[in-house]
Amino acid sequence: MVAAGTVATFLIAGGASLFMAWAIGAGSSGSTPFAPAVGANAISVMRAGFIVGLLGLAGAVLQGANVTEAVGRELIRNVTLSPTAATVALITAAVLVAIGVFTGYPIATAFTVTGAVVGVGLAMGGTPAWAKYQEIVTLWVLVPFVGGAIAYATARALRNDRVAERYAVPLLAAVVGAILANVEFVLLGPPGEAASLAATAATTVPSVSPSLASFGATLLAALLVGLVLFWDIRGDPAAGQRHFLLALGGLVAFSAGGSQVGLALGPLLPLLDPFEVPLVAVLLGGGFGLLLGSWTGAPRMIKALAQDYSALGPRRSIAALIPSFAIAQTAVFFGIPVSFNEIIVSAIIGSGYAAGGSDVSGSKMGYTALAWVASLALAFAVSYGVFTAVDFIL
Repeated sequence: MVAAGTVATFLIAGGASLFMAWAIGAGSSGSTPFAPAVGANAISVMRAGFIVGLLGLAGAVLQGANVTEAVGRELIRNVTLSPTAATVALITAAVLVAIGVFTGYPIATAFTVTGAVVGVGLAMGGTPAWAKYQEIVTLWVLVPFVGGAIAYATARALRNDRVAERYAVPLLAAVVGAILANVEFVLLGPPGEAASLAATAATTVPSVSPSLASFGATLLAALLVGLVLFWDIRGDPAAGQRHFLLALGGLVAFSAGGSQVGLALGPLLPLLDPFEVPLVAVLLGGGFGLLLGSWTGAPRMIKALAQDYSALGPRRSIAALIPSFAIAQTAVFFGIPVSFNEIIVSAIIGSGYAAGGSDVSGSKMGYTALAWVASLALAFAVSYGVFTAVDFIL
């Protein structure tokens, strides 16, 4: 029998989680995936917000388990977050993200949630999870350099007159197809686990070694995607580029749902044990929160990223989205909370500098980087202080 007080505190924490999901949907996961496509005039702001909401919901359900588990159970040791701690962490992070949404500056959601969860966890007497922190910080530090460098190199190649665009773009599409073949989905794996198309092929062809079957499935996916785009771009290069750009935005939006839903739901996991709620049902609820945020609040941030950061064309937008998709799926695979604002903005900067950097707002980038660092420290300090005060009063 679950006590009435436990139910009440869970409902409060659940409300905070839903608010957090809305703020994330309105901010990072709802705005960043299609911002380059909007900047390239491939899709309208309102239509982008509508589509990204649906794709984010799908990603949350099909890929959200890894990051949700990491945020809920791996950021702090020797304690389990109480309902009060989860509520304080979620409200602190959500308020900071919401401030970013309404002021037009993209606050790094992963920074705020991680800082808030660690803050309340230490205030409860927990110990730091140093190994997990090393993974997280390593990815956070590498994202601007790796994502920006790949975007820069890709944009430079696409702008090179000696590189035939009718071959270069399908080749890039083939790379995306190879990555997609190795993306894990819960529908392909056994109960409670996820598997990729390549891994599934490795288990369904017993006469071939698993590594060879996986490689063959990856190569086949790359060839199919590359050939489809080659056929599309040969008839109408502009339309083919636009179709590829929109497909990339969709993949990044799906990946955003799989990663960002964990930031909203992770702190709730320890509270769900007495209720025996299936994780997929929780992910569905979090995905719905992301969808609402994308539909109601994302257009403002989409405009900010697409127009304020860089005047993007189709080539630079493609260059920005390819590393964004790859990095996002890497984070989902390893269960590392990552900020899509950091991913996309870094890629936009890299692709912008490939065109000389004249369209990139240096002051905007500086304020954004400062907001990222400040959000981590502020979320940690506020959540630690608020929980300590509340715990003392209660």
